[in-house]
Amino acid sequence: QVQLVESGGGLVQAGNSLRLSCAASGRIFSTYAMGWFRQAPGKEREFVAAITWGGDIMYYADSVKGRFTISKDNAEKLLYLQMNSLRPEDTAVYYCAARSGSYYYTAARDYEYWGQGTRVAVSS
Repeated sequence: QVQLVESGGGLVQAGNSLRLSCAASGRIFSTYAMGWFRQAPGKEREFVAAITWGGDIMYYADSVKGRFTISKDNAEKLLYLQMNSLRPEDTAVYYCAARSGSYYYTAARDYEYWGQGTRVAVSS
């Protein structure tokens, strides 16, 4: 089993930055691929970013490419999402997810474990 706990959400003005963290516990963190998803009110959960278990390959949704950066600290069992140049349309609950595997994964159905989410609100 893997337990995931997100933190770092909050209310910010457009153009500002936030860094989300996801603390993992349980099975060996370094062998898990990780990802970030988000869900805005009234919308389906959507992919944001993913990273391989080794942390060497990252993949981003087009809507966040160039603004968000995903990273992974295997020693500390932490996953991060650095969000810069935030926009009102980034407002959502952000979830981290994990699964065993050596590649990166962009579909929610591919992930085994989920955190409870952290809320991000961006005002204009």
